[in-house]
Amino acid sequence: MAKEANKQIEPPLAVPQAAAQVYRDTVFTSRVLILPDGRSLAVTGARVIAEAGDSVAQAYLGKHPDLKLQPE
Repeated sequence: MAKEANKQIEPPLAVPQAAAQVYRDTVFTSRVLILPDGRSLAVTGARVIAEAGDSVAQAYLGKHPDLKLQPE
């Protein structure tokens, strides 16, 4: 059985993760938004955050007429 002593092992490629999305509430500085799945998100200081990977929150906030996505 031959050994591959000189073979270098490369680390697995990192999969980029989606970043959290921050929205500015153009109407209220604080309120509670209820998502379609029953969870709630708090608007604080006219800002609300959809965490990375939370597709339900990101879709809901993206369609809300009072909310504007803030640039990164």
